[in-house]
Amino acid sequence: QVRLVESGGGLVQAGGSLRLSCAASGSIFSVNHMGWYRQPPGKQRELVSTIRWDGATDYADSVKGRFTISRDSQTRTVYLQMDDLAPEDTAVYYCEIDYVRRGYSRATYWGQGTQVTVSP
Repeated sequence: QVRLVESGGGLVQAGGSLRLSCAASGSIFSVNHMGWYRQPPGKQRELVSTIRWDGATDYADSVKGRFTISRDSQTRTVYLQMDDLAPEDTAVYYCEIDYVRRGYSRATYWGQGTQVTVSP
């Protein structure tokens, strides 16, 4: 079983910053990548950013230059530093892990989500 513990969401004014974190634990042999997705009100879930365990990163065009993803390999924690936040960044942010189980099969797991609200 895998557990993802997310933290760092909240309410912030436009132009402000927040830092999300997500720590993975459980039956994980190795990690392929971890990342963040978000679901704005009334919309579908969308990619925000992912980081491969070799350090390669990917960002949605809407957050490039404002958000930075990083990871701590030792603790299997991924961080999302969000700067210059805008009201359109308001969403539930979900952590995702793509990993190899201890039985060597590949799997994906999602966190419960953390709310980020940006006021004008």
